[in-house]
Amino acid sequence: MIICIPHDYDMLMRDHIIQVNLDLMLHRACRRVTWKQSACSFWNMGVNANRLLFFSCILVVTGYCNGGRILVFPEDGSHWVNMQVILKELHAHGHSLTVVHSSRSWYIHDRSSLYTFISVNLTSTEDASRGIFETLLERSLSLRRMTPILRFFEQQKDVMTMLKIFHGVTLSIISTILDDSALMGKLQDSKFDLMLTDPAFPAGVLLAHYLHLPLVYNVRWLNAGDAHMAIAPSTPSYVPMYNSLFRDRMDFLQRTENFLRYMVSLLQEQFVILPIYEELLKRHFPPGSDLLSMQRSADIWLMRVDFIFEYPRPSMPNVVYIGGFQCRPAEPIVTELEEFMQSSGEHGVVVMSLGVMVTALPKHITEAIAAAFAKIPQKVIWRYVGDRPSSLGNNTLLLEWLPQNNLLGHPKTCAFVSHGGTNGIYEAIYHGIPVLLLPLLFDQFDNAIRLETRGAARVLEVSTLTSKEFLEALKDVIKNPSYKSNIQELSELHRDQPFSPLDSATFWIEYVIRHKGAQHLYSEGSSLPWYSYHNLDVVGFLLVIILAVLWALVYLVKFLCCTPYRKQKVE
Repeated sequence: MIICIPHDYDMLMRDHIIQVNLDLMLHRACRRVTWKQSACSFWNMGVNANRLLFFSCILVVTGYCNGGRILVFPEDGSHWVNMQVILKELHAHGHSLTVVHSSRSWYIHDRSSLYTFISVNLTSTEDASRGIFETLLERSLSLRRMTPILRFFEQQKDVMTMLKIFHGVTLSIISTILDDSALMGKLQDSKFDLMLTDPAFPAGVLLAHYLHLPLVYNVRWLNAGDAHMAIAPSTPSYVPMYNSLFRDRMDFLQRTENFLRYMVSLLQEQFVILPIYEELLKRHFPPGSDLLSMQRSADIWLMRVDFIFEYPRPSMPNVVYIGGFQCRPAEPIVTELEEFMQSSGEHGVVVMSLGVMVTALPKHITEAIAAAFAKIPQKVIWRYVGDRPSSLGNNTLLLEWLPQNNLLGHPKTCAFVSHGGTNGIYEAIYHGIPVLLLPLLFDQFDNAIRLETRGAARVLEVSTLTSKEFLEALKDVIKNPSYKSNIQELSELHRDQPFSPLDSATFWIEYVIRHKGAQHLYSEGSSLPWYSYHNLDVVGFLLVIILAVLWALVYLVKFLCCTPYRKQKVE
């Protein structure tokens, strides 16, 4: 077969590509401006490419200027770190952002050209100091040295204490906001199109319902555990509970413990969390208002999950999975840091970070890790705050802050030592860097199990960690090719998506703004009481019917059997 190609084929294809791109640009612009009919009529009339390109750019810019007004109620710490990623993207799309936060926030400060801040001055003396995480770390390490049964009960006691503290602070924040008539008047007059919040604690949820705003979650945790538990069927027979350290394949005893954890989480929600907000609901909301119903009624749940890492489970139409949305290609690092990376030669660099909340481990563990680092040929960059370890080697650079994503994406990086925070794990997956995990608090233990299950990480017990053990594990992660191979496979799967997670998050936020909500995706199952949701009322009704029929049959048989006897006795 002979195919004839004209000499001007390249020019024709180039014009065609330009035409397609202009079509797409104009379509997006026309969709976002109020005078789209006039623009599209120009297109139908026919204009040359240069004029059309200029006109399309004007439309795009104008469209960006007509963005929505979004009220944002974030959570602090690492939650604020990933919320900022979404806010920067929304600002780039032309949306006006207003962030509400406590004046006692640790990381949220009134300094940004991207969004306006409303700082809430708390009158209550109740506060959760950043130092509490150091106390929690010490407690966590002591719990790890207990027997499993004792650890279970001590964990539940600690969880209840923490829930009371943090929800107490949340109550102070939302009470101060709702009681401030001037502030509430300002918020109501602003005519926001949407509330974007992290519902780990329900201040943003309550404010959104008070203002009658469509609600979008940037979510991973809700109340006493995994947010999935609140919206989708989550059978504890194969869905591991928070802090269970189980995989999705559990034996009988593990399923028993997992079920007990499930029941405890429900009890904590009903008898620890909900009573905290009862008085607030009576004062500011209509009679019969229910916190759980408010939480479940969000239009879109942007879930910080990707199933290449999370175990598969049922979902709902209004759940959008954006795990790893904060990941991005590595950018150049500062000259001094780049020179340090290049000085590692063929051995490469190990990056270590324990996240934003815990800056340093107990001294004896820190010394053990520093001594192990000194014995490897690789260079080490360690995010560390505190006194310099005496056993630190010349190959280790201590930094109070480091550009983690850019370092993990650097070609010289060969391993990542992490506490197992969600942000860091997804960045390691995105860049294909094997991980040595030292889980310390909260969901980090579950995260470690999930990545270890995929063969992409090795996990160590920090409470009993020795320098020899750490050194052996680190060398294994660096030299064993299976870790690198497995996490690169995860990286390929994670990247192989029709849209980036951040683009998906932005689209669905704008979708809710365009349609003033997404309640058509809401499942009525979320509104049912627990006994109706599990059909226990139906089962009870059927049991009554069956028992009534059986009783009637027994009575009938007894009557028929006894009738001849009675007749014979009468005769």
